[in-house]
Amino acid sequence: MKTQSNRFTLNFIVEEQVLLREFLHAKGISKRTLTAVKYDGGQLLVNETEQTVRHIVRAGDTVTVQFPEEQPSDGLIPESGTLNILYEDEAIIIIDKPAGQGTIPSRDHPAGTIANYIAGKFLKEKVPSTVHIVTRLDTDTSGLICIAKNRHIHHLLSEQIQETGFYRNYIAFAEGHIVENEFVIEQPIGRKDGSIIERIVRQDGQYARTDGKTLGHYELHGSRFTSVSLELHTGRTHQIRVHMQWLGHPLVGDDLYGGSRKLVNRQALHCATIGFRHPLTGTKLVFNSELPIDLKKLTQS
Repeated sequence: MKTQSNRFTLNFIVEEQVLLREFLHAKGISKRTLTAVKYDGGQLLVNETEQTVRHIVRAGDTVTVQFPEEQPSDGLIPESGTLNILYEDEAIIIIDKPAGQGTIPSRDHPAGTIANYIAGKFLKEKVPSTVHIVTRLDTDTSGLICIAKNRHIHHLLSEQIQETGFYRNYIAFAEGHIVENEFVIEQPIGRKDGSIIERIVRQDGQYARTDGKTLGHYELHGSRFTSVSLELHTGRTHQIRVHMQWLGHPLVGDDLYGGSRKLVNRQALHCATIGFRHPLTGTKLVFNSELPIDLKKLTQS
């Protein structure tokens, strides 16, 4: 819900007498968000009257949280560009990203990214928010990306990810024939010494878990490979790519982690399905993306 100022606004009906601070906490509004509301131009209203978090609300009261306008970061230049939007509402946007397009600006891809185009879309539509990427994909990984339209929505979805309530399924093609029908890779991931990009399995790294299922075995131009379905339980940088290298089956096309580009000119990785509870309604949402043409060709061998 939005007010006439177009700022993101939420309304709640109080069920029982409680401090406003406690009521808002129960609705998933963080202390950080409340601080931003207080100091950055937002408002807390009870029955259309501004109140502090120490106010006591009673059953039947209407609580309105008007969030402050968000300013795009200095390094994010709004641009016009094509976005394959599968779903959009007042809280979230689901994008189907092609391989070769960055999610956020970087040294190698300062422009033309999903974030640049979303910032341009927000500017054109007068959405008073910056871009909040909930699920990010590497430049050469294709598939689904979830974007929040507000820092509060981003917070709620991040909590779902932390609680493993956010389902992320990838289809990948790995070198060699994987024997196991199902496998679990539970290995910590950290930055490789001397590299700002590459990650490795290392015992002092962050906990990471990837569950896999073998879908099929293939052979093309003398190369043997396996299609796999992979579920992320954590979201470490390059997690699937590092875990599959550790398993001894790097992704086809992933030359950074030991794969060959003989069959495809990028890592053969596609985010095919995401599922989560809508951060405002609680409704279960599931989105799917078909394999792009370059990866479909691998299944036709």
